[in-house]
Order: sequence, then C-alpha cells, then structure tokens
Amino acid sequence: MILHRLRTRPAAWKTRKLTIASRWLTPFIAVEWGFEWVAFALSNWTFIEVLEYLETFSVLIAVIFYFAESGDRVKQRHYQAWQVIDTAQGKGGSGGRIEALQELNADRVPLVGVDVSSAFLQGLDLKKANLLRSDFSSADLRNSNLAGVDFTLANLNTANLRGASLDHAKCVQTDLRDADLAGSSLVGADLSGASLDDADLRGADLNGIEWQHLKSAKGANIAGAKNAPAGFVEWALRNGAIEQPASEE
Repeated sequence: MILHRLRTRPAAWKTRKLTIASRWLTPFIAVEWGFEWVAFALSNWTFIEVLEYLETFSVLIAVIFYFAESGDRVKQRHYQAWQVIDTAQGKGGSGGRIEALQELNADRVPLVGVDVSSAFLQGLDLKKANLLRSDFSSADLRNSNLAGVDFTLANLNTANLRGASLDHAKCVQTDLRDADLAGSSLVGADLSGASLDDADLRGADLNGIEWQHLKSAKGANIAGAKNAPAGFVEWALRNGAIEQPASEE
C-alpha cells in the first residue's frame, strides 16, 4: 500500500538559521535543509507517485505469473526426477534415486512399473507409494519405510529388506523369492499369491499377515519369526519352510 505524503514547504534559510543553537552545527543543518527542499520538490512531483504505483503493480504481476506457472514448475520437477531414475536404471549405487523417488511419492505421483533393480536405496521412505509391477530386484532397501505400499505383481527377488517396515503393505502376487526380510516388520501385510521361496524371515514380525493364499514358501527360513498368526508356522513347515537359526548356518 502506497502512503504518498505531501510535505510542507521548508522555511527560508534565514529563518532556519535563527533556530541553530551552536555555530558549529550550521554546516550539518544546512545539508539537512537542502535535503528537505529536495524531498519537498519530489513529494509534489506526480511522476514519482506514478513510479511508486508502477513498482507495486510490477510486484503484483510477478506474483500472478508465479502462481500461474506453478503447475509448469511441478511438471518440470517431476520430469527431472524421472530422468534421474531412468538414467540410473540397471546401475548400482543411489545416483540420486532416493531423493527422486521420495519427491515423486510426496507429490502422490504413481510409481507404477518403476525399475530400480540393484540400486542402493537404504533408508528409502516411500510410505503408501503405488509400486504396482515395480522392479526392486537385488535392491538394497535396508531400514526403509515401505509401510502401506502397493507391491502388487512387483519383483523383490533377492532384495535386501533387513529391518525394513512393510506394515500393511499389499504384496499380492509379489516375487519375494530369496529376499532378505530378517528383522523386518510385516504387520498386517497382504501376502496373497506371493512367493517366499528361500526368503529369510528370521526375527521378522508377522503379526496379522494375510498368508492363507500364499503361493509358496519352500526353503523360507522362519526361525525366530515373531507374532506369527495361528496356523502359519505349521503350514510353512509342511510346505518346505525351515527353522534354521543363525548359529546353525
């Protein structure tokens, strides 16, 4: 908001001099008196007022353009994130993929079919991500937060998921063969149609898992698995699972 104030005409120098208490102050008062005249002249100059309005108007236009282009900026950010993921496909290491995946998921972008096989993604936070048909085979996902993700038809073959949270994850027809799930949390996870052959489930929290329609668990190590639902251990052992503590390896 512009507060344009008209200034009163400064007194004449002869009158102003009479108000000076000490002679040594005269040069300073003279300079101030000169600026008072400059300010008075400019306050009555309409051009200055117009410039003030134009300055405010330019700020308003900049704000309008900023919000108008926000959608394009988001699209550009998403495009760059996908570029990072696609460029590093099939390579080891992170290559900026942790940040790219988390940014896309934070914006609720579906990560359907994403391929990050063999990537180093330790500590990844993709809570509630849509990872349908994704490929995380041989990826290092230790201590990652994958709670509530949709891993339907995903490939997690030989993935390292030690200490990861897959609470309430949807692992329908997911390939978890030879996956390292030791110490992970699978509370409430849906494992319908999933393959757990040779998976390491030692010390994993299996509280409330949907296991009745598991495809297979041959060779899966369930030693020390916690909170397994009624009937699971018996079914698993009957279908080829083993209980082999670390000390016996």
